[in-house]
Amino acid sequence: MPRTVLLTGASRGIGRSIAKRLLDDGHRLSLGLRDPDSLRGTELDVDRVAHHPYDAREPASAQAWVEATIHQWGQIDTLIHCAGILHRTPLLFANGEERDLDELWSVNVMGPWWLTRAAWPSLASCGHGRIQVLVSMSGKRVKGRMAGYPVSKYALMALCQSMRNEGWDQGIRVTAICPSWVNTDMARAVTAVQPAEMTQPGDLAMLSSTLLSLPDASVPFELAMNCSFET
Repeated sequence: MPRTVLLTGASRGIGRSIAKRLLDDGHRLSLGLRDPDSLRGTELDVDRVAHHPYDAREPASAQAWVEATIHQWGQIDTLIHCAGILHRTPLLFANGEERDLDELWSVNVMGPWWLTRAAWPSLASCGHGRIQVLVSMSGKRVKGRMAGYPVSKYALMALCQSMRNEGWDQGIRVTAICPSWVNTDMARAVTAVQPAEMTQPGDLAMLSSTLLSLPDASVPFELAMNCSFET
């Protein structure tokens, strides 16, 4: 059954791959973008795709995007959070890096929180709402000296659990997707893992598509994936 999907992070990487796959599957997409014109003239510039301005740091932006999508298409039954940022802020951060911590919290945690809250009435009213959240394996374990990013991702995982608990009786199913290294621009600086050994964005897009095809009784809450380099 075709769905109306609200999707963040579609300008590149994982979000872009998921958007293309779900469009091929026949779904309608509402894409929230810092620059709504960034996808004009691409394969995502078609009738079943709407582009809206969205800033994860602004609650009013989330509300306006949701309202515009409901006005255009009547309802939202699927929400996919792909937008996120990476700062390698260590535990013993230097003066000035507080800004990085604030931005990590604002984008990686509060962004999904505000957008979920705005979309919740529509997700609940349809009786078969779905939420997918690209959390990362950094929401399950911490490696190396990086502190700020995994702290934000652990918090995001907790938010996913809260979404699940709150929405279960309303038919909302939540899946926290936790890949390790993915071959995207965010991982370009990684030298320990070759791009071919990383999880590919297209694989996550296939997974997202499969999750939407499952009945409510079979939707997993958490999917953790190591790339081929890791054990």
